[in-house]
Amino acid sequence: MASDHPSENGADEREEDGDEEEEEEEEPRLKYQRFGGNVPSLLSTDAASSIAIAERMVALGTHDGTVHILDFQGNQVKEFAAHTATVNDLCFDVEGEYIGSCSDDGSVVINGLFSEERLRFEYHRPMKTITLDPDYSRKSSRRFVAGGLAGQLFLNTKNWLGYNKQVLHDGEGSIHAAKWRTSLIAWANDAGVKVYDMANNQCITFIERARGSPRPELLLPHLVWQDDTILVIGWGTSVMVAAIRTNLPHRTNGVQKNMSVSNTKYVDIVASFQTNYHISGIAPYGDALVILAYILEEENGEKDFNSTIPSCPKTLMQGTAQRPEVRIVTWKNEELATDALPVHGYEHYKAKDYVLVHAPFTGSSYAGGQWAAGDEPLYYIVSPKDVVVARPRDAEDHVSWLLQHGWHEKALAAVEAGQGQTGLLDEVGSRYLDHLIVERKYAEAASLCPKLLRGSASAWERWVFHFAHLRQLPVLVPYMPTENPRLRDTVYEVALVALATHPSFHQLLLSTVKSWPATLYSTSTVISAIKPQLNTSSMTDSLKEALAELYIMGTQYEKAFSLYADLMKPEIFDFVEKHSLHDAIQDKVVQLMMLDSKRAVSLLVQYRDMVSPSEVVGQLLHARQKCDNRFFLHLYLHSLFDIDSKVGKEFHDLQVELYADYEPRMLLPFLHSSHHYKLEKAYEICVKKDLLREQAFILARMGNAKRALAVYINKLEDIAEAVDFVSTQHDDDLWEELIKQCLQKPEMVGILLEHTVGNLDPLYIVSMVPGGFEIPRLRDRLVKIITDYRTETSLRHGCNVILKADCVNLLIKYYKEARHAIYLGSMEEETRGKRVNVASAPIIERATNTRVMVVKSRTRGNGRCCLCFDPFSIQNVNVVVFFCCHAYHVPCLQDGSDSVGIVSQSDDDNDDDGGSRMRCVLCTTASG
Repeated sequence: MASDHPSENGADEREEDGDEEEEEEEEPRLKYQRFGGNVPSLLSTDAASSIAIAERMVALGTHDGTVHILDFQGNQVKEFAAHTATVNDLCFDVEGEYIGSCSDDGSVVINGLFSEERLRFEYHRPMKTITLDPDYSRKSSRRFVAGGLAGQLFLNTKNWLGYNKQVLHDGEGSIHAAKWRTSLIAWANDAGVKVYDMANNQCITFIERARGSPRPELLLPHLVWQDDTILVIGWGTSVMVAAIRTNLPHRTNGVQKNMSVSNTKYVDIVASFQTNYHISGIAPYGDALVILAYILEEENGEKDFNSTIPSCPKTLMQGTAQRPEVRIVTWKNEELATDALPVHGYEHYKAKDYVLVHAPFTGSSYAGGQWAAGDEPLYYIVSPKDVVVARPRDAEDHVSWLLQHGWHEKALAAVEAGQGQTGLLDEVGSRYLDHLIVERKYAEAASLCPKLLRGSASAWERWVFHFAHLRQLPVLVPYMPTENPRLRDTVYEVALVALATHPSFHQLLLSTVKSWPATLYSTSTVISAIKPQLNTSSMTDSLKEALAELYIMGTQYEKAFSLYADLMKPEIFDFVEKHSLHDAIQDKVVQLMMLDSKRAVSLLVQYRDMVSPSEVVGQLLHARQKCDNRFFLHLYLHSLFDIDSKVGKEFHDLQVELYADYEPRMLLPFLHSSHHYKLEKAYEICVKKDLLREQAFILARMGNAKRALAVYINKLEDIAEAVDFVSTQHDDDLWEELIKQCLQKPEMVGILLEHTVGNLDPLYIVSMVPGGFEIPRLRDRLVKIITDYRTETSLRHGCNVILKADCVNLLIKYYKEARHAIYLGSMEEETRGKRVNVASAPIIERATNTRVMVVKSRTRGNGRCCLCFDPFSIQNVNVVVFFCCHAYHVPCLQDGSDSVGIVSQSDDDNDDDGGSRMRCVLCTTASG
């Protein structure tokens, strides 16, 4: 009862009322429709008794013994007059190519659905169940299991002699149900449920029937394989879920009793509960169960919901049945949904008159309460005169139900997650946007526009101007499309100007300008709107950067560079390189260094012709910004020196100081390379920084080699460096000084002996050592000196031998070349440009570098032929000159050679290619 004053528990009461309303408004889980097609006409003259579902068809058995093959719309495809009595059970193989049926007439019939194959087996007792090997159509064994009132479970296998009938089990009453999955066969008899492993050919478990439950003839057991390892059992008022496990033998659990312990498989009861109704069928529903509940009305007119076991056998036979109910429960018997079915003639039916089967048999993609499209299971509830098909409600059903109850937000979420129709999405979107605008939830409305408006340009433009009218356009800008659809230019310009006029949205303006293509709008229009704010208090860095981006889009790069420099943007380096703005960096040295010293140094060194070193050094030395300008100066001068040691030589004195401060290890190489620094100043810096090697180098360059040597010996105590230093000075007095200073320390004498091989005679050093002077490890060092000396002597001897051999070979080669003649052409031949025929003068060698010329140089013949004594200028014939300075006319030389016979065929006189050479007549005759 409501009161005028709120009570302490008033809120709780209201919450309870709200919970009750939510319970009343709970959405159904399933939707139902009667199986249409030919089914109503078939059941008008007959009564359904069994059903089986395959991937492509439905089989319906009737009381007159007929098996009807139907499609999923209920249209009859085939019909088999298989039996003469009630069809008790039907079973497809996995491929859906064969249908097996059993009947009270004692027969089992297997028909091929796509062939004329038909098998009939007689058992002479009513058969209650049949199950085919899932791979029945794939295997030649054609196995199936059948059982009935005879109490025997038969395994039939085809061999080359026919079918072999094997009894898997008997002696525990009638066989009421059997299901085959992979290699596992589960069946139920009067005693309970057993599971047999065909792979190991042994029974792996026995699950006892619940005590006190009605006889199986009144309440049939129901077996369903949820997957390859989960068996669901519904019997009477008891539900059990059994899991097939491996490698854990000796397992017991409550009603489970292992008849034969398997080394590979065992069964574990993972769920078990009692219901307050009779079970007429059971099937999996994702991670829950669908149960077809049979409820009796007691004599007082009330449903029996109170007792754990609802009715005794007598009540089952005498009570009035209520409408069957489809209940969805969890494995813990938590009820999720309940629907009563308006089945025709339910008042007259018993629990065993109903059948519940489901499809598909292979799992489902159930997640979060929804199935993927095409994977949702179907449930067929069969009564003698009716077949009802139940299926989970889909996304469209869910959305429609939410819209009916005014829950637009939930409806939109459902449309986004489901497969709602386009018209449904438009309806939900329109109503939801209007609702959010009324509630002034502008940001939420804007975020939903891409999903709700999608590709409609007109709808987008209408909502953009509506947000602009409400002065809420900035919240919509991030969601505006730039393509598919593309809006008018004016729409984008209005949006950007709206962002520019509000400083709080300048960052959004910047990101929008960067992300939107420049072709969407006129940049000049937006720039004109931003320019008036440059010198006002509303100017922000984001607005400057956005303006720079707009300048870039308009190819006004200089203006953009000026803004980037003010903003100290790191991308200014790429910008300069990309647009060749090297002239613009002259007065921005310090800013560039502060942004990225490495890139700035590289840029300034590369373009040192445009920005001189003196200008860079001046700006860095007089920098006003707070920065390590001397370090920047060091980086610049170091890179400049590496590129060109002469550029910036006037700053080498400063560079010595900078190296000493920031990079001492690089100072010595710099001192070696440069000659443009003051030695005295550099020496003072090195003394101040205690740089010893640098001091020694500068002292040596200043001419004070002895002081430099003292630094190596007394301060560095490095005899090896001292020896190297003295060897480069080429001063014998310096060697004397080195020996003199080393004699002060015995250890130094030993080190000196090791390092003077090749530079100084070790015996001389030993002779200068005073008597009684102890030198550590003298023996080992003398051995090393002698060994090194021998090695050096051997190397020198080998080098001398090689050198002598090379000299002899080169002298022989020179001698041979000196004996060759040089062919000189005549003036007439030069003017005509003709060559002497090689065939007519085979003994004349033409050097590869011979050139045609007139003999004008002085020869021993004073420009005359040494045989005919005529001047060369008189006769216009070719001339041959030897390195002995004797010259001949070619004809004269040929005649003279033949007369004295001086052509030699010796190896020394032969060319490499075997041809003979001409010799000087006078020299050859004189030597002979």
